[in-house]
Amino acid sequence: MSSQQNVEVAWNRLADWLKANAPVSYASLLPPAPEQAIEDADARLRQSLNFGLPVELAELWRLCGGVEHQYIEANEEAGEVASGAFLPGGVLLGPAAALGPRLPESGRGDVWGSAVVPWLTGDETGPEYGHYAGADGVGYWSMPDNLACDKPGHPSIAAYLEAVHRTLVEGPADAMGTDVPGLVWGCLIWDDPDAPLLDDALEHWRPVH
Repeated sequence: MSSQQNVEVAWNRLADWLKANAPVSYASLLPPAPEQAIEDADARLRQSLNFGLPVELAELWRLCGGVEHQYIEANEEAGEVASGAFLPGGVLLGPAAALGPRLPESGRGDVWGSAVVPWLTGDETGPEYGHYAGADGVGYWSMPDNLACDKPGHPSIAAYLEAVHRTLVEGPADAMGTDVPGLVWGCLIWDDPDAPLLDDALEHWRPVH
């Protein structure tokens, strides 16, 4: 099976799970990114950093171009639940957003240690931390001290997505780390039961397992 097929199968399984169990998170999925946006991102990387987009990341963007958080009336006051944050690594970045932290500032060299591109973040304002994708797999990065990107936790994006789906369907709940999957107001949200980030919404959050 090709990398394109692997990503497509893994993504569709996850999307089907969201549609059946977390419909508000499913509604947050954006359509595929325009091919021109993917090509432009690849060209900008090649021009600035002499490498192109990871193949799997481009294939994922051809399935989903990112997310748009949905309005949740019950969440209006708390403002804690982001419908598009359905992956344990955070929010799926689109092509333009992914290049933001990756391209060096004018007049400065590249401070990243590998030919990787960020694709998930739990910090949408920066972003300053999240998960990267590269030829060696998927791993964690953070600004400014953890940019070596030489310790991937999963061998590929497809493997990461498969691990998420397997955690949701089979468990164990902590297979992806201390944050475990739970449902609140139609959204899939990962949180640590022993040190939750959710506050007012926590009483409505129910673990999947």
